[in-house]
Amino acid sequence: MKQNEKAQKNQGRRKKIQLYKPRKKKSVEEDAAIQYLQAQYAKIVPGDIKTFKDFPLSQKTLKGLKDHNYITPTEIQKQSIGYALQGKDILGAAQTGSGKTLAFLIPILENLFCKKWTRLDGVGALVISPTRELAYQIYETLRKVGSLHDFSAGLIIGGQNLKFERKRMDQMNILISTPGRLLQHMDENPLFDCSHLQMLVLDEADRCLDMGFETTMNAIIENLPLERQTLLFSATQTKSVKDLARLSLKFPTYIAPHEQAATATPDLLQQSYIVCEINDKLGILWSFIRNHLKQKILVFMATCKQVKYAHELFCKLRPGVSLLALYGTLHQEKRERIYNEFCRKSNVVLFATDLASRGLDFPRVNWVIQMDCPEDVETYIHRAGRTARGVLGKGEGLLMLLPSEEKIVVDLQKAKIPINKISVDPSKVQAPQRKIESLLSDNTDLKQSAQRAFVSYVKAVYMMKNKDIFNVQELDTDAYARSLGLIIPPRIKFMYKFHKKNVQKNEISGESETDDVVDKLKANTADYSTDEDEAEPDKPAPVVEKVTKKPNSKKLETFDFHNDDESDDDFLQKVKKNDVEEIDDVTQEDERPMSKKKAKPLTKAAVAKKILKKKIQVNTKVKFTEEGEAIGDEKKDVKSELAKQFTNEDVGGIDIERAKEVLQEEDKFDKIRFREKVKAKHKEQKQKLKNKKKDEQEQDEFGSQSESDGPDLSWLPDPDKVYDGKVGAGDDSDQQSIGIASGNSDDDDDDDDNQSEENDKFHRPSKRKLVESKGIPQESVAPRKIKRVQDISGALSVQEAEALAMQLLGKR
Repeated sequence: MKQNEKAQKNQGRRKKIQLYKPRKKKSVEEDAAIQYLQAQYAKIVPGDIKTFKDFPLSQKTLKGLKDHNYITPTEIQKQSIGYALQGKDILGAAQTGSGKTLAFLIPILENLFCKKWTRLDGVGALVISPTRELAYQIYETLRKVGSLHDFSAGLIIGGQNLKFERKRMDQMNILISTPGRLLQHMDENPLFDCSHLQMLVLDEADRCLDMGFETTMNAIIENLPLERQTLLFSATQTKSVKDLARLSLKFPTYIAPHEQAATATPDLLQQSYIVCEINDKLGILWSFIRNHLKQKILVFMATCKQVKYAHELFCKLRPGVSLLALYGTLHQEKRERIYNEFCRKSNVVLFATDLASRGLDFPRVNWVIQMDCPEDVETYIHRAGRTARGVLGKGEGLLMLLPSEEKIVVDLQKAKIPINKISVDPSKVQAPQRKIESLLSDNTDLKQSAQRAFVSYVKAVYMMKNKDIFNVQELDTDAYARSLGLIIPPRIKFMYKFHKKNVQKNEISGESETDDVVDKLKANTADYSTDEDEAEPDKPAPVVEKVTKKPNSKKLETFDFHNDDESDDDFLQKVKKNDVEEIDDVTQEDERPMSKKKAKPLTKAAVAKKILKKKIQVNTKVKFTEEGEAIGDEKKDVKSELAKQFTNEDVGGIDIERAKEVLQEEDKFDKIRFREKVKAKHKEQKQKLKNKKKDEQEQDEFGSQSESDGPDLSWLPDPDKVYDGKVGAGDDSDQQSIGIASGNSDDDDDDDDNQSEENDKFHRPSKRKLVESKGIPQESVAPRKIKRVQDISGALSVQEAEALAMQLLGKR
């Protein structure tokens, strides 16, 4: 019974375990649903649609929309989705924040769904965006809406891993990319295949088709198949026949639901502008941020370097709110992180360029401040459209204009943009000017950033097309530099050239300029340097001369603090001359160009001419003898007669054949000279070796001693002279220590003879005298061992011998 129960349990377990799940085939019901949807496309009426369910859409798309709270379509979505599902080309123009992204993503999903598109079919839809941030936003929206579909989507933008994109290019069904990276894959990646492309979408189409992307877009469009559906969407749609012809559009449908509206911007967007001086802009912005710490603010500036400097400066000033900066030169990962952080936070300030002006959907933006005047009306619309997005979105926009830029308000009003002029309360404007200057003096990196911001802004104004609004000559560059914290304004080369050309034109035409215009030119050109990209504040600024001068007019001399060409001594001399002597204005005017000529920087050509005039031979080396006489050049010291004749001849040009013969003759003498030098070197080396050996021999004979010979005692006095020939004088212990006694054997005699010879040779004194001469007491000296015992018994009596023996034993 137990075994049967175990067997039944095992069978039950085996039934539950499945090694694989069979793949569900597309049923007949799905095919029927696709046919039904396609039949309903022709019956779509935009006016009857109130929710997305009223569209003939697949259940996967409807569920994706519902899960992310997309229930009611906007006007652009109501009108464009139906025509897109019918397969027509579309030109869609709508206000910012009106939902244009879903207007082309839903038709893409439905088109590929109805055609049963799989990963093996390749790229079915291509979406091109002008900026990376907009492409990233479209990709995130596609992930939300199309999460239930089986299509694969890829984001192809610059700054990402190219190898990672290259390996997966053949597996993508929907590609969202920027023009540059897309063209790179078309040229380099063999896995990229768009021969079966069904739909092409250009978001912010007017920006994609302008001059900046013209060559790139032309190359991309040439690689795309002609049989495709094309959708163009933008807030400021292009109607250029040339642009539409490039895309090969077939009877496109123009959809602009807000074209008949009263305003070109959202109704809930409150817009205003102020007119201020250029040196007040930074202070007004600082005071505005300090008074709106609990709001979300987006600040637009003209250039990347301005954004970078403003962000760094305000971070050091610490206004009390989070600060972010978004511009083109940042790394892509950092740009995405800043974008997500600004979307997430509610109290934050973002400094940005026009990179963030197109298509980006920042939630809950309270203020959009345009610190620099936009290039045209379209740029203003896209900037201001970052706030008041959606149906119930509210927001405010502020435009800062210079007095010369106020003309753009007329263009804005013509484009149906309601904008009102307001004034700033001066009591609430608190510019931290001194703090900015102290920060720049302490931080060299911040100072360089300020210099680059100054140069980039002036260059941006100079490059603007509309010269009626953007006039560089009317900019007070000194005041603008001081507002940035720069005491000495940087200088720009292209502006100096620009003013120089204007002066030359006026000289040719013979027109006279007033003193006011000349002073403006001085103020403008005093700040521009010889380098277009790098600011050099330490160099003196050139001053533009007057074109025409009145000879008899008296005028006080003005001094430019930026012009350091003349020293203080010259200044004092001028004042003394004016006090003592009466000098006409003509003579003063004649003297000024001379000082200007001295102040001009010397070029390399001018330096070379000066050297030629002074007859200075550059890169020459002169050798002198010990007597101070100059040694001639050995190369010019020729030996052969042929060479002497050749050097003496004064004939223009060079005879190559003759020169070869001269060189061959000189080579013979050079070889002889070289051999003599080698022989002389060998002789010197041999002589050195001989001298070295002689020195070693002399040291061995006279001065050198080994360690075993003992110390050198030759300097001691002769002991015979000291002791008068009585070497043995002293007590018995001294006689025993030096081994001298009355009776000696033959061997001892020989030893004594040898010892006497050595004493005569080296003049060695007794040990006792050496000890006493060094100041050592006699008791501290240990007695020397007696080498031999002498037989003295014969000379002494028995009693004397016993006394001597006892004395010796006692001392031992």
